Amino acid sequence: MAGVMVRRVHRLLTLLDIYCRGNCGRISTNLQIPGLSLSFHAHKSVMADPQAPAAHPSLYTAPPAVRGMTELDREAFTQTINVLAIRIPTSVIDKVVKSLKKVALQRPGLKRVVDDPQNQTDSDGKEHRLLLLDPQSVSSPESFSQDEANALKAFSVKPELQRYELKLTYDNLKSDEVLRAVLPEGQDVTSGFSRVGHIAHLNLRDHQLPFRNLIGQVIIDKNPGITCVVNKTSTIDSTYRNFQMEVLAGENNMVAKVRENGVLYEFDFARVYWNPRLSTEHERVVSLLRRGDIVFDIFAGVGPFSVPAARRGCTVFANDLNPESYRWLQHNTKLNKVQAKVTTFNLDGREFIRGPVRERLPELMKGSAGIHVVMNLPALALEFLDAFRGLLGPEPEREPSGEVNLPQVHCYGFSKEDDPQKDVVERAEAALGTSLQGRCTVHMVRNVAPNKEMMCVSFTMPTEVLYSSNNKDFSEPSPKRQKCEEAE
Repeated sequence: MAGVMVRRVHRLLTLLDIYCRGNCGRISTNLQIPGLSLSFHAHKSVMADPQAPAAHPSLYTAPPAVRGMTELDREAFTQTINVLAIRIPTSVIDKVVKSLKKVALQRPGLKRVVDDPQNQTDSDGKEHRLLLLDPQSVSSPESFSQDEANALKAFSVKPELQRYELKLTYDNLKSDEVLRAVLPEGQDVTSGFSRVGHIAHLNLRDHQLPFRNLIGQVIIDKNPGITCVVNKTSTIDSTYRNFQMEVLAGENNMVAKVRENGVLYEFDFARVYWNPRLSTEHERVVSLLRRGDIVFDIFAGVGPFSVPAARRGCTVFANDLNPESYRWLQHNTKLNKVQAKVTTFNLDGREFIRGPVRERLPELMKGSAGIHVVMNLPALALEFLDAFRGLLGPEPEREPSGEVNLPQVHCYGFSKEDDPQKDVVERAEAALGTSLQGRCTVHMVRNVAPNKEMMCVSFTMPTEVLYSSNNKDFSEPSPKRQKCEEAE
């Protein structure tokens, strides 16, 4: 029994010794075994001076004084630390740095090649400089990969490491490091945001609100081109699709200039809806269009579908209920020189469908140009499909072989169901009053939130929906004056 125990202890000591060979610093392990007490110490040093402080594995540990800070004090983050470095002859410094780029220290505003404070020269008179190394990649000479070790050997560089005293300031820190040091331990750190031109848009949680002004200033400091940071303070208004915002830092200028898919837009971000995460979807739908097609954009916003469609050679009828969106929509058609291709309206979606759309559809359906209806109001668009029921009244007589050029609909909706594809199709069917089984496709646009998806259901508008004399829901447009004009 004693022999077995001794062999186990010997095995454990061997494993500890192997571990120590690959790790710098000092390990002290006390083994407590019944009837036996051992104390094991292992040393591994990469320095000439064993008393020098060890390099911190995460490079930076914020001073305790910054925890809970609500007004940014940049000087409070200054700290002097020790990092590992390798001495390299100046004659081959560029080549060696290139070979070690994966393990070199990368920090904002920080030089990775520095002067050797010892200013030593070899016997042959060669001068050296130091390459600072990333402590998360290199902790000992054994940390170099085989390729890196071969490169060092090829350039006659000894794989000997030494400590270098490095001063880190606020300017050398990343935004998440600053915020992690300031916010209470264990709390979520916000460093991500949506960028709209010069504006950074945050969606802070309650525990982050006491630090909101500091968070805003850090984002401006760490992101060139950001001059205004805002936080959403209410949910999106379903009527105009905008929300209340609080300026956290920077200038109070909400007029943004954005370039998306090669198209320039300008708008007041505080008064219209714009989502930079939809650029791929805008491009996807516009790519379906051909020159000469007709596009009805029911909820056009400031024109992310309408303007590129017009640039593609389509004739566009664009509508939005929000007077500000309507104004910026017109502005953007002029900005992109497509005002002759876009007719703009300022109507409710149903009024637009039952007015301008109904007036133009019969003639358009006799032609061969593709007709597309875009309905991008995901919170409500599926419900607006009922406006198409009986839209064109009784079906006209036509030749038996005659084909009808029916509109292609692209309608968006949010879903929180386990099967969002099935959900949006069923809701579309309920609004239309007919089945879409085998007659539609569904595209997942993006994940909006946990268990909330944005979907796009596309289909050819069924004839039984457009042509129906028995639809009690159908009514003429309200007497409200239609605001329609060609963009000049």
